[in-house]
Order: sequence, then C-alpha cells, then structure tokens
Amino acid sequence: MQNLQLETKKLFASVSMGEEKPFDFFRILFEGVIAGGTAGVVVETALYPIDTIKTRLQAVRGGGKINFKGLYSGLAGNLAGVLPASALFVGVYEPTKQKLLQIFPENLSAAAHLTAGAIGGFAASLVRVPTEVVKQRLQTGQYASAPDAVRLIASKEGFKGLYAGYGSFLLRDLPFDAIQFCIYEQLRISYKAAARRDLNDPENAIIGAFAGAITGAITTPLDVIKTRLMVQGSANQYKGIFDCVQTIVREEGPPALLKGIGPRVMWIGIGGSIFFGVLERTKRMLAQRRPVHDQNSKED
Repeated sequence: MQNLQLETKKLFASVSMGEEKPFDFFRILFEGVIAGGTAGVVVETALYPIDTIKTRLQAVRGGGKINFKGLYSGLAGNLAGVLPASALFVGVYEPTKQKLLQIFPENLSAAAHLTAGAIGGFAASLVRVPTEVVKQRLQTGQYASAPDAVRLIASKEGFKGLYAGYGSFLLRDLPFDAIQFCIYEQLRISYKAAARRDLNDPENAIIGAFAGAITGAITTPLDVIKTRLMVQGSANQYKGIFDCVQTIVREEGPPALLKGIGPRVMWIGIGGSIFFGVLERTKRMLAQRRPVHDQNSKED
C-alpha cells in the first residue's frame, strides 16, 4: 500500500524546493525580464521569415497564391513589441512559478507551471496583441510601415482595431503558453532527476523544440482563426470566433483550419529550441553575477 501511494505521487514530475527559502520577488522579476526580452528578440529575428510565410498561407482565401517577397517586412516594428512582451511574460511567469511551487504539493508541480504560463500569457497579451495586429497587417502587405499601420488602424477602426481578434488571441495563446511551458518544465524536471545533474544548453534546446512543436501543432486551428480575425480590418467579414470557424469550414472545408501547420510547427519547434536555450543560458549568466550568498540560495 505504501508503494502504491508513492507511485501515485509520481504521476507528475515533482520538484523539491528544499528548505523554505526567502522569496526574492524583485530579483526573480528582474532576471526574468532580462532573460525573456533577450530570448524573445533572438528568436523573433531568426525566424521572422517563416512566420511571414505562415501568416500569408493562413490569410489567403481559396486557392490564392502566396507572395514570397518582403519576408522581413515589419520586423523592426515587431521587435519593438516583442521585446517588452517577452520581457513581461517571463518577468511575470518566473516569480509566479516560484511562488506557486512553494504553495502547491510537489506532485502538482505541473499545475503550478500551467497556471504560471497562463498568467504570464495574459499579462503579455496587453502588448502582444497590438504588436501582432500591426505585424500581420504588414506581412500581408496592407501597410508600408509600422507607424503608418498604427496611425491608420487607429483612425479607421479606432483604438479597438489594435486589439482586433483579442478574444481569439487569448483562446490560442493562453492554452499555448500554459501547455508549452508545462511540457518544457516537466521534461526538464524528469530529465534532471534521471541524469542527476543540471541540463546543458543543447539539452535545454532539444526539450524546448519538442515542447514547442507539439504545442504548435495542437493549437494550429486556433492560430488560423486568430489570423483571419486580425487581418480582416474594417471589412468585418467575420462577426466573431464562432462565425469565423463556420465560414471557414463552409467555404473552404475543415482542412483550412490546419493551414500553415507545417511552417507553424517548424517555426515554433525551432523557435522553442532557440528561445529556451537562450532563456536558460541568460538566466544562468545572471545567476552567476549575483553575490555569493544569493547564488547559494538559487532556485531553478
């Protein structure tokens, strides 16, 4: 009976927090902001062309052709939003995760990671959504520059135009962030327990790629819906999320909900590899720069 109870507790990977340690919110927040912003800029710059192709595949209706010119269109303006969004996400995720891991039982660490990922995603959405709207309008050739896009969207559609598709964005990104970070964290915990050592950069990158690719494939239909709602502009051809789904299925068939799945899985898989590799490397570098007494109390 004791053995059965032990096995039940191992249903999810657990992380031992050891002795109760002081919760340094501002240090964790600061390091999360720096690491998240760095990782976000690196991965966005490296994979922007793939994201552009994916967006154009999803935006085109029927049998329209894809334009492969200007694959870096809108990158500069997008980085201006990616940097604070990534910094805000990790800056919120890290202290939330650490606090929840202290509150939740060890065998429920997955719930802590899921919750922290969703909370981080919601916080970052306040910056992500306007950035995504402007980026996708530029990628589909509707505007020439980011400042023009912001000005014209606000004048034609009002401030709410910058948050077009906000509901579908949350519908896609909250589950995406929660699932991706949960898979990543749980795999890291299990791998570290088996290897009995810290992970190196290639191992973090491989785990990040796996977590990103799986999550990207699962959430592709949500991404298609979000893209259609965001790029429709003032035409308002879709009345909402459910109308968008019904219209796509009726006019283009169910397979249209998987448009761009190839580039999306490749983009997010490679992006997960780069993002988590850079994130963990930056966190480790920041930890090494702490005073000695802080390094001794370092938490993962």
